[in-house]
Amino acid sequence: MMVKEELKKLGLNYVIVELGMIEILEDIKPSQRNQLKINLSKSGLELLDNKKNILIEKIKNVITEMIHYSDKIPRVNYSEYLSEKLGYDYTYLANTFSEVKGITIQQFIIIHKIERVKELLIYDELNLTEISYKMHYSSVAHLSSQFKKITGLTPTFYRKLKDKRKTNLEDL
Repeated sequence: MMVKEELKKLGLNYVIVELGMIEILEDIKPSQRNQLKINLSKSGLELLDNKKNILIEKIKNVITEMIHYSDKIPRVNYSEYLSEKLGYDYTYLANTFSEVKGITIQQFIIIHKIERVKELLIYDELNLTEISYKMHYSSVAHLSSQFKKITGLTPTFYRKLKDKRKTNLEDL
């Protein structure tokens, strides 16, 4: 709502493209752009006008949605999924992402998968085999290896830490 008000104050017409993305329908004057940037930053929002940065945000959003908010991670390769979803050749997406973020798309995906695994371990509803299957790891050993590489802990130890914290809180 706040973004719409800022655009209206500056007399700019827009179309909502998707969550977090707005397309301004006319050429924006440098003074309007600067004022919009200042007003949005006061609210903790960022004006992205660099095409590469916009693409990076789209890649991150697709990955985050796919891993954290979808019940089913696609069975196709992530590269195919991203290319299809964003309408770009995967090599272009991968090169742009690495250039801007300093890590590969694959590393970004692994980090997010491990964050999701941590959530699943904490909620304690699934065992490690079920988590491994849900997150499309080839085996529990592969999941455990990646988890340890990223966190320094085994999934089992991580889950025990949560149980220990819960016990300590109950003692208070």
